[in-house]
Amino acid sequence: MKHDQLIALDAIVSTGTFRGAAERLHKSQSAISHTIRQLEDQLELELFSREAYRPVLTPAGEVFYREASRVLRQMQGLRTTAARLRAREEPELTIAVSATMDLDLLLPPLAETGRRYPATHLRLRMEMMGGPIARLLEGKADIAVASLDGVPLETVEAAPVGEVTIRPVASSDLDLPATCRALAASEVQGHVQVVTADSGGAAHEQSRDLLAGGLKWTVSDLAAKKKVILAGLGWGGLPDHMTDQERRSGVLLPLNLEGFPLRRTTLFKMRRRDQAIGVVAEELWNRIGGLAPS
Repeated sequence: MKHDQLIALDAIVSTGTFRGAAERLHKSQSAISHTIRQLEDQLELELFSREAYRPVLTPAGEVFYREASRVLRQMQGLRTTAARLRAREEPELTIAVSATMDLDLLLPPLAETGRRYPATHLRLRMEMMGGPIARLLEGKADIAVASLDGVPLETVEAAPVGEVTIRPVASSDLDLPATCRALAASEVQGHVQVVTADSGGAAHEQSRDLLAGGLKWTVSDLAAKKKVILAGLGWGGLPDHMTDQERRSGVLLPLNLEGFPLRRTTLFKMRRRDQAIGVVAEELWNRIGGLAPS
């Protein structure tokens, strides 16, 4: 029994097909089939029933796969341990963070890590929507902090660090109906909805909380979005920590809109499972613990 055989088994179960496993492992489908056939011959067990269109684990295969998954996790843990033992202080460390996060919560861990490792150049990237995970998977960030939307958990290790609340708001000058009831889409369709451009690519473009049939402006970041809304040029969702003062003073009004609910999102710290871990990255990872919700 070889490690690459267990990896092939896991890939088939994870993707659901021999073809999907081949694509994930960058091998031919015939090579994957041959690897599994060799494993079955060695074990004298049939791991997959091939009667259906997609391969299905046999009862024996299910038991074996559970144990194989445990072994693979242990192997990954050993690799991580070895990487930590080899690691030296990195010359540069990049953290990609969702722009919806209250940065004040992240500054203390960054400051302490910077003090302990002054020779390491820390790079902080504020990204929109799918940006943090895109940078992590591209190898352009060592740590990401964002929601788990679209995150491949088989590739990424994640742990919760806090929560952010996104609330639709508008300037008191926007002339929306003053009412406690939920506003219908037709009552705000004549006003511009301000949205932010995604920094993660087309696959992460905003698709939820968009008012159907309404006017829309797109801006580059949340600071620009807030300024446009404060100027009375439109309405949109902003993190509570960015609008606390304005909502208390009445400059910005929280909106009760049908189809645009108050959205609370858990943020996670993330790092790639297959990426070597340096001492500075490990330090920062451990310091980004349970951050207070915004």
